[in-house]
Amino acid sequence: MSIATMRKALTGVSGVPVTAYDGKGEVEPRITAKVYERVAVAGIHNIVAAGNTGEFYALTPQEIRIVHEAAVSGVNGKAPVTAAIGRSLREAIGMAKDAATIGASAVMSHQPVDPFAAPSSQIDYFCNLADASTLPLIAYVRAEGFSVEDITRLANHGNIAGIKFATTDLMLLSRAIAAADPAGALFVCGLAESWAPTFTAAGARGFTSGLVNVAPHLSLAVHDALERGDFGAARAIVNQLEPFERMRTKFRNGANVTVVKEAVTYSGLDVGPVRVPGLPLLDRHDREELHRLLQRWDAAGNNQIHPHQQDSAKAAG
Repeated sequence: MSIATMRKALTGVSGVPVTAYDGKGEVEPRITAKVYERVAVAGIHNIVAAGNTGEFYALTPQEIRIVHEAAVSGVNGKAPVTAAIGRSLREAIGMAKDAATIGASAVMSHQPVDPFAAPSSQIDYFCNLADASTLPLIAYVRAEGFSVEDITRLANHGNIAGIKFATTDLMLLSRAIAAADPAGALFVCGLAESWAPTFTAAGARGFTSGLVNVAPHLSLAVHDALERGDFGAARAIVNQLEPFERMRTKFRNGANVTVVKEAVTYSGLDVGPVRVPGLPLLDRHDREELHRLLQRWDAAGNNQIHPHQQDSAKAAG
């Protein structure tokens, strides 16, 4: 896929599906592919395979490839598949090469988690990876401490399609957008629907989402409102999402993926628990609260993934 086409896709919703495990805790590629299929059929613009909601850091490199393959199979050409890569630079380059061979459209590099990573050297990591990749790269920026010059250098790289900006340093974001080449990388809100209106006002386009696993049309509704410039409508939808997103922030975000996976399982597609160090399962109180919220969404027509899909979902697995 050309870098221009990838940048266009990034102006939409970049959905991050969950990874399904079987009863023994192994990656279940058929169910995982079904999760990706559901998100693709819903019309999500860009689909990220093995991102944070897909438990990237809990997967081995071999398992990451299995998830990438399941994603390409499940999406089946309905949307770009962006394969998440990372770890050491050498491992990430290998993952990028693998992603190209299995039919991914782009790669997204998780920020390196080395405790001694210098900000400017993290930019070097992304740029070196972009140099080595035959696919367009999205750089996932999560840490603090970058300068405007750091982010601008990243944005102006010829093979970087976008920057998934996932900090709340809006001053840095707005200054970097103003300083970067307008024809360069797209700045994308990396903090999902809740922050999308604020990031859009600062000049970002598009946003990432784990909600797409559960209620993709709500995510698309936020996007549509922002594309129209109707911030009031976008905020009204975000307010509906607040209980779900707030539940995900429990335990210092340790329940982030747990809430999503339990919601998907509630829909009838059993994707298993979260691997440690994430919270494996919700306790009874939180699970019942989540189910009540999903029932309210369903009653209001705000939930595209319904419990009555259970029989077909089981058959698919």
